[in-house]
Amino acid sequence: MKEFIAGRNESGQRLDKYLKKLLPNASMGFIYKMLRKKNIKLNDKKASGTEIVSLDDNIKIYLSDETFEKFSVNEEGLKKDFNALGQLKLNGLVIVYEDDDILAASKPVNMLSQKAVPSDISANERLIGYLINEGSLTFEDFKSFKPSVCNRLDRNTSGLILMGKSLHGLQYLSKVLKDRTAEKYYLAVVDGVVGENMTIEGYLTKDEALNKVQITTEPVNDDSLPVKTAYRPLETVEVTGGASHYKEITLLEVHLITGRSHQIRAHLTSIGHPIIGDMKYGNRKVNELFKEKYGIKSQLLHAHHVIFPDGRYIMAEPPHIWNRLGFEFNNLKQQN
Repeated sequence: MKEFIAGRNESGQRLDKYLKKLLPNASMGFIYKMLRKKNIKLNDKKASGTEIVSLDDNIKIYLSDETFEKFSVNEEGLKKDFNALGQLKLNGLVIVYEDDDILAASKPVNMLSQKAVPSDISANERLIGYLINEGSLTFEDFKSFKPSVCNRLDRNTSGLILMGKSLHGLQYLSKVLKDRTAEKYYLAVVDGVVGENMTIEGYLTKDEALNKVQITTEPVNDDSLPVKTAYRPLETVEVTGGASHYKEITLLEVHLITGRSHQIRAHLTSIGHPIIGDMKYGNRKVNELFKEKYGIKSQLLHAHHVIFPDGRYIMAEPPHIWNRLGFEFNNLKQQN
């Protein structure tokens, strides 16, 4: 018999989901069969698997050692993964907020938020490594719960990423991001003069083969998704680019109301104000000018701050390279 006491990262989830974490190599059919036969008990009582686990609940699993080992976590392999994660450095990530349940970090450009393929080392793995090194994530916790980044930024978009450190934090972030009660704001530097606040709507259709999206006023097909983006201009500056040539660029605060792939980049291009440095949706000649003069090599789009339903305001400063353009960033928080 194996006995487990539910901790913070086990409480609040369905019993069957918790059992699947304890017995990852067992089918759900097997787990339900063991529940029906009372080979798995919750607080010494028969359980169906639909119960919500509470802190300090007692879970007993009556299986032979051989059967339990067959279906349970491979501790040797998991320990190897845990130790490898603990060797990772932040590599440019900056922690901007942390409590018992949530961690927020500023992600640099040229870093994935989460893995695209198993061999990737993303911000998610590096932040888990940080938690291991800080002692916030023990191996015992890791066996049944893995912290996770809840919002995705493009590789070349910098800024705020949010991680659930605990199961409660993960559930909270998932909820407020899904129901949009957490308000997400970005900064974008765009080509041209933008003179007034505006909310723009349309439909986004993704070409999976090209990994590119199209914004239209009407749906293109059944896969077209409605999108809504609000923005307000913060400042317009004039930059020179060679003999008597100049460009006017505008710093926008963008409120991402819906959160679709490439939404901000494609939406701003669709109204004639592409993001500076955007190689996929931007103006090639303009991008070359800013690369040559200012060293801009990626889109000037930055996940700047989030406002949670309880009023918490978490912010990530834009990268230092943005300062070369002459904008004032010091009073951004006060403007909100």
